[in-house]
Order: sequence, then C-alpha cells, then structure tokens
Amino acid sequence: MSDLILHEYAASGNCYKIRLTAAHLGIPLERREYDIMAGETRSTHFLDTVNANGRIPVLQVGDDFLPESNAAAFYLADGSHLVPHDRFDRADMLRWMFWEQYNHEPNVATLRFWYGWIGADHLSDLQRALLPGKQAAGEAALALMDERLGQTDWLVGGRFTLADIILYAYTHVAEGGGFTLSRYPAVRAWLARVAAQSGHIPLDL
Repeated sequence: MSDLILHEYAASGNCYKIRLTAAHLGIPLERREYDIMAGETRSTHFLDTVNANGRIPVLQVGDDFLPESNAAAFYLADGSHLVPHDRFDRADMLRWMFWEQYNHEPNVATLRFWYGWIGADHLSDLQRALLPGKQAAGEAALALMDERLGQTDWLVGGRFTLADIILYAYTHVAEGGGFTLSRYPAVRAWLARVAAQSGHIPLDL
C-alpha cells in the first residue's frame, strides 16, 4: 500500500476502527491528531485539504483522502483474511457494517460523546429531548447483537471478520453512554473473544 496517514482524534471509536484493522493486518499508519473539541477539524486548512465535511477519521492514501471510518477500514482489509471470500458472507459482513452506521453508532456512540465529552449537565434542550429515543434505539441494537451472538461466536460466517472489528469499537465502551453491558451476556462473551485475538490493540483514552 501507499504511505498511509490517519487523520484522527484518538479517543474516537470511529478512528479506533481503522487503527484496530491496521493492527490486525500489520499495516503501519502515521497518525495525525486533531482536537475536535477545539474545532481543529473545522479549520480552513482541514476543510480545504483533508475533508470538506469537517469530520474525522480520514485515511490519507498517498495524495488521496478517504473519509468515513468503515470505508477506510474496508480499504485496509480488502483482500485480506478479514474479508470473506464467499459472496454471501462478504455481503453479510457489509450488511453489519452498514447497520453499525445506521442503527448502532448514531445511538451508542452519540450518547457516549454526549455524556463523556459534553456532560449530562450541559446538554442542549434538543439533546435532552433526544435522549430517551437514542437510549431505546441503542438498547435495541445491543439486544439484536446479543441475539445473533447467542447463536454464533462471530457475526459473519462463523469466523472473525471486519464486521467484528467495526462493531467492537463502540460496543466495548457502550457503558460510557449509559448502557449496561451485563444485560447482554452474549455480547460480553464476544467482546472478550475479540480482545483475545492476536494483533488486538486497546483504544487510546
């Protein structure tokens, strides 16, 4: 691969997905840190040269920039043992990755950010109004995972894949968003299996 630079905020689960994928594959990444709380991803330089959407992570591949965490992780993993060769399993892996961004991350990750970075006492009226819905949707996502993982050790094809890495990132810190993982024993057992995989690295906090 070309020289790879990860533009990131280290405590972000979305950034962690890319670092964890690279670690499992032995791919070196240069890391460039941005303080999202200080607005560094909204600077003119960042918007003009890294990501016009003003968000991290962004994986820089040579002179090209690839935003969106799951797309960047897939770029690293494509052609590796983390992506199934079977056509259905590969599509099923992508299904879980799309589901993570639509059902899991907007609820589990958002509440982690609100409580951990903004603080419960500093939420806006709109954020407070959204809390019950996001809590319920996050619980539903974790329950769906628990049902799936009560039937199989891994999300796709009976083996560890990129889908497990993607969903591990925010699930293992879900309690920071007010979720109680002890309610989901199959998820907790799966988290332990993921963390026991060779090449695993922890989230930077």
